[in-house]
Amino acid sequence: MIAEAEDRFIDLRPEPDDLRGQADRTLRLRRLGKLGDMELATEHAPGVWELSDRLEPTLRELGERGDINRTMQQALRAEGAERDPMTFQIHDAAPAAPIVGRVIDKHLSDELGETLTLVVDGVDGRTHHISGIDPTRVEDARIGSVIEIGPPDSTGRPSDRAIAGLAEDGIYRPSRHLEQARFDGHVPNGDYEGFVDAHVRRLEALRRAGIAERIDADQWRIPSDFEARAAAHDAGRNGRANIRILSTFDLERQIGSDGATWLDRRLVSTDTSDLSPAGFGAQVREAMDRRRDHHVDQGDAARQPDGRIAYRRNLIATLREREVARAGEELAAKKSLPFRMAADGETVTGAFTGTAQLSSGKFAIVEKSHEFTLVPWRPVIDRQLGREVMGVVQGGSVSWQLGRQRGLGI
Repeated sequence: MIAEAEDRFIDLRPEPDDLRGQADRTLRLRRLGKLGDMELATEHAPGVWELSDRLEPTLRELGERGDINRTMQQALRAEGAERDPMTFQIHDAAPAAPIVGRVIDKHLSDELGETLTLVVDGVDGRTHHISGIDPTRVEDARIGSVIEIGPPDSTGRPSDRAIAGLAEDGIYRPSRHLEQARFDGHVPNGDYEGFVDAHVRRLEALRRAGIAERIDADQWRIPSDFEARAAAHDAGRNGRANIRILSTFDLERQIGSDGATWLDRRLVSTDTSDLSPAGFGAQVREAMDRRRDHHVDQGDAARQPDGRIAYRRNLIATLREREVARAGEELAAKKSLPFRMAADGETVTGAFTGTAQLSSGKFAIVEKSHEFTLVPWRPVIDRQLGREVMGVVQGGSVSWQLGRQRGLGI
């Protein structure tokens, strides 16, 4: 009918001599009645219909959404779960508000393998379908892993704040920044030139985006809304959803783990306002109760006379250290190389030889000729695999100092 319509009008008034076409005409009129109910066609006179210009794209979108709904139902059934299709939420772009839930499906969105689609069973009681995911951001996430998906990160960079703060009358001078950095003395390893050069490279990138203007080697024109425009530029370039893997372990593995799990962080925070009483939210509540009982059995928590639970002091750090020690000894047996725990404040050096995925998080294996250690991993060191690295252990994290970037606390 779309192909036969003239200026979107189609004439289906009866022709007495066309007996063979009566059956086809009846089918078309019934279809047009359905399209009319959907506000995609309008009858102007008996048998004369106008097709909406939204007809084809709307039907195509409805077909795609029907396919998505079936995919979501299949993923839920594979997990032994049932959800009301009314709770399905399909996101055509990065979600406006963070979504926390477990991964129940993960598949390629295109033939080139450049984007992924995730189906997430949310703690909010909804099942979410999110496409356009960067595959590198969810490499470690498996079916059952707990993740958070939010809007693109538009938080301003510290370097942009520093540039804006040092600009005088809209002019930033690298030489002035170098003087200030030397006066403050807060740049580790004293690489002041490299520190300021990093800010100039940032300005070069923003100059190409039309945000900053280079006057000469020591003068840059900075607009009054520099920080906001720089943040918007980053958000536009990295418009994909912002993803955090909260736990690669599913709920069942977290309940009996000897490490610091996502459930433990929820128990310590005590906030359950985001947990739906149905669906995955209800499963998380039950898992938290079982994890709490586990801590009581292990002596890491005690029930008070008033019914409240008192947890061991520094529970998260204690569990993390306990798991790292156990995992380190297991790796030592395989490597035939002694394991040593890294102390807080210690500078760790050695070859970055791989990673270990624990319930407490992902850890980097740093080896020397006579020993190795496990320290918290961060994406920035992935490119250093097989190379010498150096970092300072600080409160459950590591400030890596790599190449020319050392001293920037990456």
